[in-house]
Amino acid sequence: MIQSLQQLSRWLASHASFFIIAIALVTFLLPDLFVWVRGTTQTVILGIIMLTMGLTLTTNDFRILARRPFDILIGACAQFFIMPCVAYLLVHVFRLEPSLALGILLVGCCPGGVSSNIMSYLCKGDVAFSVGMTCASTLLAPVMTPLLMQLTAGAIIEIDAIGMFLNILIVTIIPVGIGCFLNYVYSNNKHFPTLQSLMPGLSVVCLACIVGGVISTVHDDLVARGLILFLWTFAVVFCHNSLGYLLGWTAGRLAGFNTAKKRTISIEVGMQNAGLATVLAGTFFASQPLAVLPCAISCAWHSISGTILAGLFRTGKITMPVSKRSRKQAQSGGYGQS
Repeated sequence: MIQSLQQLSRWLASHASFFIIAIALVTFLLPDLFVWVRGTTQTVILGIIMLTMGLTLTTNDFRILARRPFDILIGACAQFFIMPCVAYLLVHVFRLEPSLALGILLVGCCPGGVSSNIMSYLCKGDVAFSVGMTCASTLLAPVMTPLLMQLTAGAIIEIDAIGMFLNILIVTIIPVGIGCFLNYVYSNNKHFPTLQSLMPGLSVVCLACIVGGVISTVHDDLVARGLILFLWTFAVVFCHNSLGYLLGWTAGRLAGFNTAKKRTISIEVGMQNAGLATVLAGTFFASQPLAVLPCAISCAWHSISGTILAGLFRTGKITMPVSKRSRKQAQSGGYGQS
């Protein structure tokens, strides 16, 4: 039984984007399927996702924050500067209506996505740096996300910065902290690795439930306004995500990072915690129900694009300008070193 669950978990982790898309399509045809995923239930599900992240983190992962302060500083600055600025620019270029604008701005102001660590591993990036960036952006999110939303979306709607701070604290920091504590206490227990092996699959299922809940919420609007609304929103999400990858790589190049770290910062900046954005949109922008649509599309698309980009990086089918420093490091076998 346990082996079957482990195989299922690995399959879900490997096919996360397709599973999420399948759930979205099924929910569109059967909109009442995930109608229960709203409000507190949605928040609890996101908390479970963050708990699964915490269960895989060790004290060594947090030591990276102290051991590589320059790398983490560059990564955090890129994360919380590039994506909000790009989102703000796209909102005005595409002339988005207020509800959709709130959604894409919220995605831009959230921390990096938890699956970015897997993508960094797949593309032979600097996994330690990826974990460090995810930890740093998650820890900074309770302060940075409300602050950035106030700056970018304050003119659209009144932002409850204090409420958003507390909500992010509850659904991200506390579950991650509990997961880390359990990992620290039970890491030597012979059954604990088995529990950890089930976490990726559980995380994918929870994220699919959140997306299903969003589709149930916006179903009537999608039906009423047709394919144009979806395609227009997807175009914005695509541009936001793609520019994040490109500008993340550029930030790494300007910082003199080697190829492995440039791949990692590109993925970390481009992939956002869209699940958190979805929950925040449903909680704080309930008067603008379409705000969750860009968040839901981002949940699925970031997984797809991240997998594609990681594959292209790994096979060498995508090349970006390489600095002289990175070229020397590559020749001396210096990839992945701080």
